[in-house]
Amino acid sequence: MPAKIEAARKQTGKPLTLSEKILYSHLSGGLPAGPYTRGKDYVDFAPDRVACQDATAQMALLQFMHAGKKTVAVPTTVHCDHLIQAKSGADADLTRAKSQSSEVFDFLSSVSNKYGIGFWKPGSGIIHQIVLENYAFPGGMMIGTDSHTVNAGGLGMLAIGVGGADAVDVMAGMGWELKFPKLIGVKLTGKLNGWTAPKDVILKVADILTVKGGTGAIVEYFGEGAESMSCTGKGTICNMGAEIGATTSTFGYDVFNASLLKCYRSCRCRKSC
Repeated sequence: MPAKIEAARKQTGKPLTLSEKILYSHLSGGLPAGPYTRGKDYVDFAPDRVACQDATAQMALLQFMHAGKKTVAVPTTVHCDHLIQAKSGADADLTRAKSQSSEVFDFLSSVSNKYGIGFWKPGSGIIHQIVLENYAFPGGMMIGTDSHTVNAGGLGMLAIGVGGADAVDVMAGMGWELKFPKLIGVKLTGKLNGWTAPKDVILKVADILTVKGGTGAIVEYFGEGAESMSCTGKGTICNMGAEIGATTSTFGYDVFNASLLKCYRSCRCRKSC
């Protein structure tokens, strides 16, 4: 990344935001002759990962099976969570889902096993939280067939929700086309106190931008106020960025995130998280 970022700086002739650093370092065909125009130029990117949820993975994997590939080109996972309906309680709901959707789960499991795809069986957890705890990393780019893939922005990642066809392109090793996003910067000052929570931050942003004010843009949060929030709090803010139409949202990586990431990757105690 450092070499690509330095080259991008020279081409654009200006300092780069975190989002721009990630975007320019994940170009599919190398650096362009000149800078891209935000909100205008269509660009091919090369994401690091793909995540699929069980409702949308069915068609995506069926399409991938016709791509003629022996394995996926980038790390890919399938998460079985959307076909589990909450009605009676965790145990009863999971048992019912396994019975009603057994054919789907068996299909996803067998295809995942054949093409080197990670498979998270029913009951493993919610896709966007699993991604945050296991696969998100600062400076990375991933796409997912779920609108709340953006949750991974809490760890300094550009994580974007897409349709199944877009996911198949990346799984097959092709470039992923996206209109070069506009940028909305949100500077957070001070600290949350009293009864406030990170959700209040995104509710205020939604109040300002409305449900479509973030369309075609990446919302990047920064400032000392961002450094005082936990990773999960930042993930909540990024998660709800989908409600303002944003392409995705992200935070810078800091010491607080580093300590929480270490906890997630090792002890998994969850007590202090």
